[in-house]
Amino acid sequence: MDTTVTTSALSMASRSATCKRLSQPPKQVLRWLFKADPEIFTETTRYDYDVLLKRLREQAFLNGGVNITFSDERGEQPIREVLHYEGGIRSFVDYIHERKKNIWDVLHEDVIYYSGDGEHSTVEVALQYNDSYNTTLLSFANNIHTADGGTHEIGFRTALLRAFNDYAKKKSGIFKKKATNTA
Repeated sequence: MDTTVTTSALSMASRSATCKRLSQPPKQVLRWLFKADPEIFTETTRYDYDVLLKRLREQAFLNGGVNITFSDERGEQPIREVLHYEGGIRSFVDYIHERKKNIWDVLHEDVIYYSGDGEHSTVEVALQYNDSYNTTLLSFANNIHTADGGTHEIGFRTALLRAFNDYAKKKSGIFKKKATNTA
């Protein structure tokens, strides 16, 4: 199998590229090196390590099984962090609860997980209840965190409430058949 590796350098709207043929195909690896051009990025060329690490960690959770190696070679001691979460968003829920274990306790050990494909979309949901009075809901669309929610988050909350109400009406007898309950 012929494999071609292309390297490119972009600078102020000009592009140069060189190609080199390899005898053996590499693993599927993407290496992305970025150094901001101060002529383009006039406000700042300094990166916040914690902001980048958080974003790359989210990507590793959202794309379960992917290995992301984040290296910061700016200082005397380079920092390297390998981000790999085989469980995807289930691992994300575990990670969130692990970081808050001194604040709240989970109410059930297993993370509830669902995934499904529609005609034009894929949905993944992972949730776990805890003894907190606050809700932590993180939603993403196209791998981008939607901090302000959106229609997909409103739809999820509505569907979850409907499922609980339907269960309560049909199975437990808590609500009367015609009772309407809202959050």
